[in-house]
Amino acid sequence: MLRNLVTSLLDHEEVRTTDAKAKEIRRIAERMITLGKRGTLHARRQALKTLRSKEVAAKVFDIYADRYNDRAGGYTRIMKLGRRHGDNAPLSIIQLLPESESSSEAQPDT
Repeated sequence: MLRNLVTSLLDHEEVRTTDAKAKEIRRIAERMITLGKRGTLHARRQALKTLRSKEVAAKVFDIYADRYNDRAGGYTRIMKLGRRHGDNAPLSIIQLLPESESSSEAQPDT
């Protein structure tokens, strides 16, 4: 179940789930992005053991590795939503962070 959620997170960049699952997904997703930053064949094979889709693995190694190249960790964020109506479970949204704002902002002239 967690493998499916991690694959969906890396494919869609956002997943809505319970707090406990979101915290577990964070661990696995950040490990996958770190493997993507390594970029070796061995790292790709390790990522494919967890990820359910070769297309998502390619996305991790091509897009996310470049996006988070200068970042040491903390690629995801968890935002609390409230409680689910049926069973009152705490809900969260886990998202991948966008590219760092410091690289996209222009430096002001002084």
